[in-house]
Amino acid sequence: MNNDGQLRKHIIELLDGKSAHIDLESALKDFPSDKINDKPDGSPHSAWQLLEHIRIAQWDILDFCRNPNYKEMKWPDDYWPNDDGTKETWDRSVKLVLDDLQAMREIVSNESTDLFAKIPHGSGQTILREAMLVADHNAYHVGQIVFIKKMLES
Repeated sequence: MNNDGQLRKHIIELLDGKSAHIDLESALKDFPSDKINDKPDGSPHSAWQLLEHIRIAQWDILDFCRNPNYKEMKWPDDYWPNDDGTKETWDRSVKLVLDDLQAMREIVSNESTDLFAKIPHGSGQTILREAMLVADHNAYHVGQIVFIKKMLES
């Protein structure tokens, strides 16, 4: 495997949450649906808010990578949910997060994607940078969701 293939493999591992992190699907699996809006003492966010934030931010990054007519969202208002979640909205959000994560994997895996080329409508960003941003952002907030789940179980 050449260096390009190795790099793609490493980025996919990051996106998958392998190595030092729990993967997204495992972290979200079996989260008690009656607790998705609960905020344990000291937590600024509920699991629902964090999941939706992951979904929105990840979608925004993916849209930026794919859409030459990308429109920048307003921080922080556009990146956090306004309402509580339900079991149905939780399940929908989980599916969308996993689907968009797969889309990012496919972009990175596609050998015709130049990971180092600047995104034409950006200001210097590359697909490599955006993929690492997704992996890093997801890992951070997935860790928070896992912590909330543990706090709610105790």
